[in-house]
Amino acid sequence: MPVETDGNRQIKTPEPRQFRSSLLLWLLFLMCLNLLIFSKQPNQNRPVPYSKFISQVEAGKVVRVVVGSDKIVYELKSATITKKDKSQPENFVTIPVPLDLELPKILRQHNVEFEAQPPSRSGWFGTLLSWVLPPIIFFTLWGWFISRAQMGGPAALKIGKSNARIYSEGVTGVTFEDVAGVDEAKVELQEIVDFLKNAGKYTRLGAKIPKGVLLVGPPGTGKTLLAKAIAGEAGVPFFTISGSEFIELFVGIGAARVRDLFEQAKQQAPCIVFIDELDALGKSRGGTGPVLGGNDEREQTLNQLLSEMDGFDPNTGVILLAATNRPEVLDPALLRPGRFDRQVVVDRPDKIGREAILKIHAKNVKLAEDVDLSKLAARTPGFAGADLANLVNEAALLAARANREAVAMADLNEAIERVLGGLEKKSRVLNDMEKKTVAYHEVGHAIVAILMPGAGSVEKISIVPRGVGALGYTLQLPEEDRFLMIEDEIRGRIATLLGGRSAEELIFGRVSTGASDDIQKATDLAERYVTLYGMSEELGPVAFEKIQQQFLEGFTNPRRAISQKIAEKIDLEVKEIVDSAHQIARQILEKNRQILEATANNLLETEVLEGEELRSHLQPVQAPQTMEKWLHTGKLVDQNQTSIGNGNGSQLVYRHQNS
Repeated sequence: MPVETDGNRQIKTPEPRQFRSSLLLWLLFLMCLNLLIFSKQPNQNRPVPYSKFISQVEAGKVVRVVVGSDKIVYELKSATITKKDKSQPENFVTIPVPLDLELPKILRQHNVEFEAQPPSRSGWFGTLLSWVLPPIIFFTLWGWFISRAQMGGPAALKIGKSNARIYSEGVTGVTFEDVAGVDEAKVELQEIVDFLKNAGKYTRLGAKIPKGVLLVGPPGTGKTLLAKAIAGEAGVPFFTISGSEFIELFVGIGAARVRDLFEQAKQQAPCIVFIDELDALGKSRGGTGPVLGGNDEREQTLNQLLSEMDGFDPNTGVILLAATNRPEVLDPALLRPGRFDRQVVVDRPDKIGREAILKIHAKNVKLAEDVDLSKLAARTPGFAGADLANLVNEAALLAARANREAVAMADLNEAIERVLGGLEKKSRVLNDMEKKTVAYHEVGHAIVAILMPGAGSVEKISIVPRGVGALGYTLQLPEEDRFLMIEDEIRGRIATLLGGRSAEELIFGRVSTGASDDIQKATDLAERYVTLYGMSEELGPVAFEKIQQQFLEGFTNPRRAISQKIAEKIDLEVKEIVDSAHQIARQILEKNRQILEATANNLLETEVLEGEELRSHLQPVQAPQTMEKWLHTGKLVDQNQTSIGNGNGSQLVYRHQNS
């Protein structure tokens, strides 16, 4: 089987068949023969009765006669024709009377030119040919189109064929050395590689290799890269196809493609079949349509896949790999043992993993001496492998734009901000009032954040607009990777989100629309605190929402069926959490008002504060006495009314609940 080269990969293609030119010649010959034998010219002869024909002969009107076995064709003299257009002679036809021996004598008497027409030679052979030749032509054309389809002809004739790309042995160009940050997943998958290389070691003990391995995890964590690495390490053919490529408009096409894919795989076993985005093909059949158990095209395709993975015909040596970031929507029949026996989680990397990934992507990038990849890995928590690759590329582009010889640490730091916040919008000029509002807003975030547990250090404050709607931003970086949040950390995060609005209230006595995104995030977090995490003392450890998507951000959790009374309690709890966080943020800023004003004025002059300069401004920040108790209980302990100045002489009065 020949191999095509496509970049850094080689793709097997079917053996091209020799096209025979004689096929076209025979086809043209048969078509011409059919036209010559069976084509009928338009009938220009006017039929007349035989008696009228004799009368016209006797009247001397006929000039020429052709006598046939079944008809007589004759032509009248031009003087007797009443046609308007006499350029073409008009012929007349009549049926002769059998055994009329007097006709030649009559024609000679009236000086009519006549002749006899020879009988037709087609006979029964022509009739037979008229029935046999059209089917021969049809099936010849059909066979020719089918052969063209097998050689890579029109796509319409290959609609039932699999679109899988085939990599020949070990030429995916990726090995486990090119994959980092997913060490646990690599250990799991190493067993698959070992089986493909040394199958006898397992079979002699009666062990069976898993038929299917499902890679699950957030987008960009390297699931497809891992599949390529397995094929590259094992040195076996590698079929790759997306789940959406099985689904077509025509019924039965998806199932046909599944059958064709596994037929090809069986011929090249041992091999690996990789289906990317399996959720496009394997969604649960319970909710496919308005009627439970609907019989749509996707269900037919899924049924065929289930049959191929665990049917009467075992696929010996064919290992199915699949990747998805939505495992919760997959059909349970896919996930049972015997089909996808193993689920390997490919999660976002930790600090050590991020550093290893950065080293891989920085191999081909010229780095300056001041670049510290360990420090960079610490500043990128939550970044997946694809995010880190984009980060290194963005830094290289920034360095090239500045005509530098190497990528510096400043380029990498700027790339982090570009990935998180978007491009700087220096053309977006703010007026003095807007600039001042943004400065106090961002410093308010920073002062509250520095006192809250688990929030990490404040690294940078900027009032340079970025991205779509950000007029400024405060950059916080956690000191270590965190996988759980405690109650007080959630409350502290809500208070930090409301620090910007509280600063506007305190300094200007009014608020702007700039806090809308902060308020939305704070409300969502408070609602999850009550309905999903079960941290409310009033409602207890009851989940009123369902997690719909494990690995995709921005999901919405539909509430369970709850009574109106419970819904009111949830709303009151959420409002109380947000209100108390708002109050503690106001108290923190009131206690540190001088620091707030001094830092904001400095920020207005420089537009950016970071590093040691920023830490020197925020170091004297002090916490109010009520903050520690609020962090642990969520309630303020002052039993009396607490008055907080709003900056313009008026008073805002809040009532606090008893602890």
